Amino acid sequence: MAGKGGRDELAAALRRNLGLRREQAAARRDAGLRSSASAAKTDAIADGLGELSNMGVLPDHWIRKMALEQAMITPFEDRLHRDGVISYGLSSYGYDARCSTEFKIFTNVDSAVVDPKNFSEKSFVDRSTEVCVIPPNSFALARTVEYFKIPEDVLVVCLGKSTYARCGIIVNVTPLEPGWEGHVTLEFSNTTPLPAKIYANEGVAQFIFLKGDSPCEVTYRARAGKYMSQTGVTLPRL
Repeated sequence: MAGKGGRDELAAALRRNLGLRREQAAARRDAGLRSSASAAKTDAIADGLGELSNMGVLPDHWIRKMALEQAMITPFEDRLHRDGVISYGLSSYGYDARCSTEFKIFTNVDSAVVDPKNFSEKSFVDRSTEVCVIPPNSFALARTVEYFKIPEDVLVVCLGKSTYARCGIIVNVTPLEPGWEGHVTLEFSNTTPLPAKIYANEGVAQFIFLKGDSPCEVTYRARAGKYMSQTGVTLPRL
């Protein structure tokens, strides 16, 4: 029979062998996972999905580069202005646009009906002013100071400024589609029972730029969208 020393050597050899087998099994599992991930990536690309990690919210340095080199935002403010005004300009992951002095305030003086398919100019009155007063539970249209040119692989969404939101003033802007350009028409709803002020040449909404993983098949420009290259406050079109 083997002595104690021989038994110890045998036990150590068995432990080494078991450890080696465990390492080999782990290596095979890792190789299988890498192979599965590679296959999934290949399938996604083949399906036109690409690498979804390429999608995301675009940061300040990208916005600055596109504004200065591609005229994506004109005029462009390279920093956030906020001393004594509602903030506007470049922010961390977006751009706070300003409202111009052009306003169309909705009124029922002429008992007009608001019809998106047959919009009547009797529905509003025009005002050019630094401070627009929206009547209680009423509505106004305005436009951005800035003219936007949206890249063909980018979608832009808009969110109202918290300063106005806390006063019951809602800013509504539909997405800026890939390839679109123009002044952005702004919609202000005064949800309060009191008159509400909108300040021209100050911030009213933040635009967030979202990059797609690949360019879309048909851009807004390519399909000749009805609000392409709009200037001023643009009314509904059919």
